Amino acid sequence: MLRIRQAVVDDIPLLLEMIVEFATFEKLLEHVTVTKESLRRDGFEGQPRFHAMILEWDDAVAGYAMTYPFYSSFAGPGLFLEDIYVRDVFRGKGIGKAVMAEVGSLALREGYWGVRWEVLNWNQRAIDFYLGLGATFVEDWKLVFIEGEALRKMANGGPQ
Repeated sequence: MLRIRQAVVDDIPLLLEMIVEFATFEKLLEHVTVTKESLRRDGFEGQPRFHAMILEWDDAVAGYAMTYPFYSSFAGPGLFLEDIYVRDVFRGKGIGKAVMAEVGSLALREGYWGVRWEVLNWNQRAIDFYLGLGATFVEDWKLVFIEGEALRKMANGGPQ
């Protein structure tokens, strides 16, 4: 049966392994730059920047989920679901639904107004799953990020 537990420091190698698996599935492996050291620093030391759950099915590692708080100027504190990953051999057992229930319970316990996350537009299986939960898709907002050299230029006052 399913067991959901908070990740501990000893889970860092396992967590990194599953992050790589998930990035490979999402065809985004080249974007993985986290290391065991950065996961330790950011998740398990001082004031953690994320929290992770390890998903176990009959004592086998079935996946992980990662969350962190954010703040909406319109609605107040919210919870961002960065990753929910269930290894392929464990799919279809209700694990994803159970993890979403756990994340929802966490959000309610902590007083967050809601949960946000992203899904790749080609991942129809996940989209259908989220629709089945009653999730709202926001089509009129665009995901925006800046990184690397563009970030450095912006930090120095913009393009030169």
